[in-house]
Order: sequence, then structure tokens, then C-alpha cells
Amino acid sequence: MTVIDRWVVEEAFTRYSDLAAAGKTTGKEIWAINLSGATLGDEEFPAFVKRQFALHQLRFDAICFEVTETAAISNLSHARKFMGEMKALGCHFALDDFGAGASSFSYLQSLPVDYLKIDASFVTEMASNPVKEAMVRAINQIGHVMNIKTIAEGVESMDLLPRLAAMGVDYAQGYAIGIPRAFAPE
Repeated sequence: MTVIDRWVVEEAFTRYSDLAAAGKTTGKEIWAINLSGATLGDEEFPAFVKRQFALHQLRFDAICFEVTETAAISNLSHARKFMGEMKALGCHFALDDFGAGASSFSYLQSLPVDYLKIDASFVTEMASNPVKEAMVRAINQIGHVMNIKTIAEGVESMDLLPRLAAMGVDYAQGYAIGIPRAFAPE
């Protein structure tokens, strides 16, 4: 997985740099890159990332690394170290699938995250399940108290958008927003 993650980082940085050189970015975009739990434990990965930033002359704040809640818990000390090092440079972090783990709130304060991605299992059923809606509301509230932006995953219906907006959820992700498509420079 670490080899794949390195390839993804290198490929994403190359494409971002190419788009910027062609004047096809506003300079305000933030690209999100998912990382595996194995990569969090790779002692050489932070140095690799720093070399990629220098090679492609990217702003650190243009990148948001996404780490699943499960991976962060499984590698808590490595996750803290990597996240702290990259955050000090200006990178952003999203905690993906938040709420799926049993101890979500207990360790949240110890991780320097910018975004909480509310697990799709809560979001997709919130219209028909008041408990799931309460979970979305609670995760959103706690995120905001901690100055963390929230992202609802699994938004498959436009009907969910007004409910999420009324709760104050910051962003939405899912088929109602846009379907997955091949990544290609425009």
C-alpha cells in the first residue's frame, strides 16, 4: 500500500503542477489524497512528501490528506506524528468515515484535523432513521465546537442537502453532488 500511496501522491502532485502551469487553477483549490494506514507507519513517507512538494513547487495548503478513522486509531502515535509534521508545513487533514468507530470522540482532540467526514452509514439513512440523523447532528456540532469543518459522505439524494444545510454541515460528498469520473487534466 505504501508504494501505491507514493504513486498517488506523485501523480496528483504532477497533475496539479501541470494544471497550475497551464493557468487552469485558481490557486485556491485543495486536493484531497487518501492515505492507507500502512503509509501512516512509513517513517520515510514525510520526507518523500516534502520532496514532492519541492519538486512540483506546490503550496502545502493546496493538499488535504484523508485518513480513515480506523487507520488513525490503529496507528495513533504514527498518525499524530505524521499529521503534526505535515500540519506544521500547512497541509490539511480530513478524518474519513468518522463515527464508524466505537471510540471516535475520545481521541478526536489529539488529532490535528481540519475536516471530519461524517460516515455515509449515518448520512444515507438519516431521513428515515432519527437516531442516524441525531448522530449526524452530534458529529457536526462537536466538529464545529472544535473548529473543524464537516463533510457529509454518501449524499445520494438531493433531498438530503436542505437537511444537512439546516444542521450547518459545511460540505457534502456523494452521487447527488457529482458522480465519480476519470481524473484527467482539462
